Amino acid sequence: MKKKTILSALATAGVIVTLAACGNGNEESNGSNAEDTTIKIGASNVPHAEILEFVQPILEEEGITLDITTYNDYVIPNVALDEGEIDANYFQHIPFFDAAVEENGYDFVNAGSIHIEPLAIFSQRYESLDDVEDGATVLVSNNQADWGRVIGIFQEAGLVTVKDGVDLTTATFEDIDENPKNLVFEYENDPALMTTLYQQDEAELIAINSNFAVDQDISPIDDSVAIESTSSPYANIIAVRSEDSEDPAILKLVETLKSKEVQDFILEEWDGAVVPVTE
Repeated sequence: MKKKTILSALATAGVIVTLAACGNGNEESNGSNAEDTTIKIGASNVPHAEILEFVQPILEEEGITLDITTYNDYVIPNVALDEGEIDANYFQHIPFFDAAVEENGYDFVNAGSIHIEPLAIFSQRYESLDDVEDGATVLVSNNQADWGRVIGIFQEAGLVTVKDGVDLTTATFEDIDENPKNLVFEYENDPALMTTLYQQDEAELIAINSNFAVDQDISPIDDSVAIESTSSPYANIIAVRSEDSEDPAILKLVETLKSKEVQDFILEEWDGAVVPVTE
């Protein structure tokens, strides 16, 4: 779908986002300093927007106003950033970002890695992956950037193997080599629908991103039958246009998000379902 079509669909649905460029309202001073500045930033509801809300008063002390717009979507935040409607976004992990930039030709940069949301496998029918029966269906979202994460969880559990030389960050289900339990992977649904499919017990196993799980009071730690290792390469980042990568306000935003105060907040608020990037 072309960007113009996407934006038209939003307007039809009555979703109108009115945003300005990063600055203090004076075009001549845009990006010149980190004081008296407004950053328009798009984010997923949980945990991204909640983390940003936590840092709002901290940034206000530095003369930076954080104007947060939330999205329940994995496409529109990058479109909005590309169109200049927002100054930054905070919703995507690095492999998703890399794929979006390559596919769409976005002139974006990764301004900093903030946290990891371990992807987890849930089931209403099994207590662990050891209980999985032959021919079980695994529901996975249509977000291809997450497919390798799912495959990695099942590979670690000894339920599948992948072909030699395959990079899991770009793997698809066609790259599965051995599947002794004859698991059936279905990947047609939007990521935001996965919690509903789990609650309705639509399949034996369902993969859910932690941000959508915690938004529905589903604990990736307590309620899942398997969870991704936090050493995965799927850190969630602040993305900005290349021209803004050295903007003092953006640099201060990233510095604040990576501070110990914010890291402690993340650990206390989500108890391991969201993990700060410390390096």
